[in-house]
Amino acid sequence: MITILYFAWLRDRLGRSSESMPLPEGARYVGDVIRTLAERDGDYRLVFGPQGGAIRCAVNQEFAGPDDGVREGDEVAFFPPVTGG
Repeated sequence: MITILYFAWLRDRLGRSSESMPLPEGARYVGDVIRTLAERDGDYRLVFGPQGGAIRCAVNQEFAGPDDGVREGDEVAFFPPVTGG
């Protein structure tokens, strides 16, 4: 399992601040997690798909990009490039 955190407008758009999900089969990178989320329907597709805009990520509270690794038990956070309050 991995824990996913959503901040700012992502939290508002998805209607949740966090969730737990199994690490997708064969996933080794943040980009794999993003693709899995983009394959969901509705707002997930809008947020994580190509039209979603700029989103930043952190793995275990360290900034990360699509090519950074992710493994079982990690905390993956998504947020816009500029967050407030």
